[in-house]
Amino acid sequence: MIQRAPSARPTLLFIHGLWMTGAEAFAFRRRMERDHGFDTTVFAYRTTQEPLDAVIDKLREHIDRQRSATLHIAAHSLGGLVALNFLARHHATTPPGRLVLLGSPVNGSAAARRLGGFEFGRRLIGPVATEVLLAAWRRDGRAGNDPSRDELPRDTGVIAGTRPMGLGRWIAGFDEPNDGTVAVAETELDGARDRLVLPVSHLGMLMSPRVAAACGHFFREGRFPLGA
Repeated sequence: MIQRAPSARPTLLFIHGLWMTGAEAFAFRRRMERDHGFDTTVFAYRTTQEPLDAVIDKLREHIDRQRSATLHIAAHSLGGLVALNFLARHHATTPPGRLVLLGSPVNGSAAARRLGGFEFGRRLIGPVATEVLLAAWRRDGRAGNDPSRDELPRDTGVIAGTRPMGLGRWIAGFDEPNDGTVAVAETELDGARDRLVLPVSHLGMLMSPRVAAACGHFFREGRFPLGA
């Protein structure tokens, strides 16, 4: 069997969020390819059907198929928790690169907790969200706080939104800045290299040229641009 040589261009892997497929990131991926020189790929998983361990195993297989020398990751919402749990287990054998979390509730999701309080709600959000969105992420890949590790597996940037457009705000009953699904405070991650708060909604951040430009800068420089 002929093996494909690693691409000379850096690869950007996009991991989608709950109830999504990756198609919603079309504009984001196009900007990253056209304006920032990435090859892009989407990791698609069944957000409401597969347990976290199965998703992580499939992500490992997907990354292995890319044969990329450099692999950056942009992960939206629940996808950010998938990325963090994956890297907690496999960062040593994953190609080097940086990670940007887009509206990922690393401190737990109030909306998910409200839904998860009912059996129907737990079925609605599925096993991955039930496992990782009901409490804060731990750096050993489990829910809760773990002060034993001070560093993230790779340079990580966090982008949060403040345009409250989305059904999640009614479910969670936010009385604080939020993007319509996730509160800004829910995205705060200790150890992140940089953090950016923009006037975008939870889904709208994937259509935003400012978000795409900020991601491209972070992947190149390890920091978001000043004045972004």
